[in-house]
Parts: sequence; structure tokens; C-alpha cells
Amino acid sequence: MEVAPQIDPRSTKTTAELAAEISPAREERIFLLLSIFIGIISGLLVVSFRMAIDWLQVLLLGSEPGTHRLRLVFVPAAAGLAIALLTKYVFPQVRGSGVNQTKAALYISNGYISIRTVIGKFLLSSLAIGSGHSLGPEDPSLQIGAGVASLVSRKMGLSREKLRIFAPVGAAAGLAAAFNAPISAILFVIEEVIGQWSAGVLGSIVLSAVASVVVARSFWGSEPMFRIPVVTELDSRELLAYAVLGLVGGVASLVFAKALGYLRPRLRAQTSWTIFQPAVAGLLVGGIGYFGLPQVMGAGYEAIDQAMHAQFAFKILILLAIFKIIATTLSFSSGTPGGMFAPTLFIGAMLGAAVGSFEKHYFPYLQGSTGSYALVGMGVLFAAFLRVPLTSVFMVLEVSGNYSVILPVILANTIAYLISRALQPVPIFELFTHQDGLYLPSMEEEREERHDLHFEDALGPINVPVFKGSETLGDARKSVLDAFEKTPGATAALIQCKDGAWYAATRQELETIFSAMNEETDTKQALEERLGKERTPTMYPDQALATALPFFRRWPLIPISNRAMRGALEGVLSQADVIRRYQGN
Repeated sequence: MEVAPQIDPRSTKTTAELAAEISPAREERIFLLLSIFIGIISGLLVVSFRMAIDWLQVLLLGSEPGTHRLRLVFVPAAAGLAIALLTKYVFPQVRGSGVNQTKAALYISNGYISIRTVIGKFLLSSLAIGSGHSLGPEDPSLQIGAGVASLVSRKMGLSREKLRIFAPVGAAAGLAAAFNAPISAILFVIEEVIGQWSAGVLGSIVLSAVASVVVARSFWGSEPMFRIPVVTELDSRELLAYAVLGLVGGVASLVFAKALGYLRPRLRAQTSWTIFQPAVAGLLVGGIGYFGLPQVMGAGYEAIDQAMHAQFAFKILILLAIFKIIATTLSFSSGTPGGMFAPTLFIGAMLGAAVGSFEKHYFPYLQGSTGSYALVGMGVLFAAFLRVPLTSVFMVLEVSGNYSVILPVILANTIAYLISRALQPVPIFELFTHQDGLYLPSMEEEREERHDLHFEDALGPINVPVFKGSETLGDARKSVLDAFEKTPGATAALIQCKDGAWYAATRQELETIFSAMNEETDTKQALEERLGKERTPTMYPDQALATALPFFRRWPLIPISNRAMRGALEGVLSQADVIRRYQGN
């Protein structure tokens, strides 16, 4: 039975010093338990955040905002001015969506996110979205969750490694609760925030995401965010329409990214009137609502649902998509805190419903519903604009609970993603970091990084002595001495052990073993018994050549094995071989 260590209340040790005394195994268990705790707290905060947005929206704009109401203009402007003042004097770190800020905390600040930032993000984002600014709650929820994780990990005094990991754990919890979609949240954090995963990190992210979703569903229920009409069996001819939707989505994502990339840095450069920018943006966005399109204000979930149920005409759908791009560009570029996820889903849904309406009018014999096109359109914009192709597929499935559109989703998302990559080489989040003077890792580049050279490109022949580890020391000594005499340039040898593994030994190492051998008692001992338990790592011809260099600190040679036959060698690799290959020789 493990007994918890007793802490002397008179001790002067800091929390970090006490934590350093915790064994790694126990720290791992504490880490997993804390992941669940962080998921619960993040889920409660996100639920409160969404409730605050809904309450503010009803309070400030009314239960059903209609056109030609002056409050649609003045409320976002007044809220923008209040947000600007609070951002400048109280919460200076709340600008932006929250995704890049979480990545910066991970790679620059060892996972540190201040509690002031969490409070500011909660308050100002809820005020911005609730007052009608064209932004979404998902990205701020991600940063709120990451901030909770950062605070808890600091209070627990965990190691620096764990401190850095906790930010994405909390980020997954916050996003999962906001989307009611744990798989999508996990994939997004892996695709965009950390770029890679290990079993331990994945386990913690999964636990936190599941815990937060359980909390959120206890308030909202387990129903998906959107419901679409029943999707009939897919006609293969409709795949052409979905391919067109992928093309349209790819172009729309380019327009959206270019608009943000152009306006955002220019507004940030206008320091003399920075404090008025959110107010002006709110005024313009409110004007769009006042003159006929109030649906573009706020997150726009109700409008997405209406588009899925074919309640908008074709021209209105196109106008909503265009003006949502304009409204979101104004709100986000002005520095108003809020997210890009909901606007991206909104634009995609409108474009998808427009393509579906067009198909219904001109090809009535096809049975696809407008709702299925709107749903696929959401994934298309998500894949093309945010550049997370895997997340986009699961996001569509989770927010709708409908798996019958998996084939169109994959087809359209892939087309849109490829078009976006070709026309906009720099992903939008990476573009934002460069505009902010930061240079965080590009997860898209890391995912697609290629190692041009492999072991097989530098592989040399087996021109060193090879022995069996089962040989006795007496026999091996004669064999080794004879082999080195026949190959005077050899400085190392390979020894194959009984289990098929290899041991690369230097000539000096072998001579030391033989010189220490007792002639009376050791001559019958097997050579491999004197080599210890360590073995040369098993490497294969298709592995990246760059990974070989660290091994030469310990081993004179690396035997390259055949993947089909254990113990069979393809050749050997030396440090000189690797250097020559990189020099082009």
C-alpha cells in the first residue's frame, strides 16, 4: 500500500520543491487525475460562458432581433467601446481568438496563461458576441480551458514538462464542451496546437475532453448542435455537385483569408485610434443587421439551422455568406476578442445551402437535401480556412450526429483543402502569428515534413568482421585477431547475439575483453555474455537518415536490418557514410 508523504507544516520548501520529490510514476497518476478535474472545471466555465452570451444577447438585442431597429447599431458600437477600454487598461492579453495565444503559451511561456487573461476572455468575449459582433465562442472556450489548466498545474507545482502539456489538455476540454464534440476537439488540439502526440498526452487530452463534455451534456443534453432532415441514399451523380461545393469553398476561404490578412495589420498599425476600432466595427456590423441581415450578427447558430432546413432563398444565402465574411473581418481585425470557428461554419453552411438550392432548382431529379449540402459546406470551410482537414471531417459528423454524408464530406473537404493550400500557402493562424511578431511552429508544415534521405541512400557494404555471440571467448579471440589481421583498416566488428540482435564493438573494446579474460575459467564463456545487456538499436533501410547521427555517440557502426527477416543485414552505416551522403559524395 502506497502511503502519501507527510509534509511538515514548519517546512520552508516551496510547492515546486515539494513536487520535485514526487516520483515520476506518481506524478503521472496525479497528472491523469488532474486532467479529469480540469475537464470538469472547464466544462462548467464553458457552460457559464455560453449562458452569459445568450443572456447578454437577449438583454442587449432582444429575443428576436429584427431589421430597422436602432439598438442593432448602437449596442454593438457601445459594447465595442467598452471592450476597447477594458482591453487597454485591464485585460491587455485578450485580443485575438485564443488559438494562437494558447500556442504561444505552450511554445514561449512554458504553458503559462494568467488568471487575468482567463477572466478577461470570459467577460469581454461574452460581451462582444452577446452584443452582436460577428465572432464565435469556441476559440475563446479553448483558451479559457487552457488557462484553467495552466492555473491548476502551477498551483500543483508540477514539473516544467507537465506544465507545458497541461495547456493543450485544458484547450481540448474547453473546445470539446463548446462544440459538444470530444473527438473533434481532440483532433484539433493535436492538428493545430501541439502537432504531435504520445500515449500519455493523448490519454490526458481524452480524459479532459470527455469529462468536459459529460458536464456540458448534463446541462444541454446529448443532442448534437444541429439537426438536418433525413438524408436519403446518395445518388452517385450528386458527388459532382459536392465537388463543386469543394471548389466554391476553397475560393471562399481564400477571399476570407485575404480580407483578414489585408485589414488586420493595417488596423493594428493605426495606433492613434485603436481604442475606437471595436466601436467602429460594431457600428458597421450593426448597420449590416439594421439594413436587412441581422443573421450575420453574433455566432449565427440559428441562421445555420434555418439554412439547413431550406428557409432561405438562393440570393439571401449568397448575401449572408458575403456579408458574414465582411462582418467577421471587421470584428476580428478591430481586436475585439472572439473566435473564428462559428463564422467559418456559418459561411460554409450558407454556401453549401446555396449549392443545394441551385441543384434542387436545376436538377430536381436528384434527391439530396439542402440540409446535407449546408452540413457538408460547414466542413468544407472548416477544412479550407482553418486548414485542419482531419478535424473538419469528424466535426461535421459530431455536430450533426449524421454519418450518411461521410463520402461527400471527405470529397468536398479534400478538394477545398487542396485549393486553399495552392492559393494561400500560409495557413491563417500562422499568418496571424507572423503579423503579431511571433514565429510559432507551423503544424501543417510539420505534418507534411519529408525526410529526403534515408538509411538506404547512405548504406555501405558489410566490410567489417562479423562474429557469432555464441562463440566461446577462447574461439572468438582467435577469430577476431585473424579477422582484424586480414582487414587491417577495420576498427569495429559486428557480433550477432542469440536473440538475433546485433552488437557493434570497437576493436579496442574487444581487445580489452580478451586481455581481461582468465585463461583457466573464462575461455568457455560465450562472447555475448561479456558484452552486457545493451544492444545496438535495430534500424531499417527506409528510416530517415537524419535520425542516425545521435547513435554514433555510443556505437561505431549501425547495422541496418531487413524488415522481413530478423537478424538479416542489408548493410552497415558509419558516421562517415552519413556525412559523405549529406555532402553529396
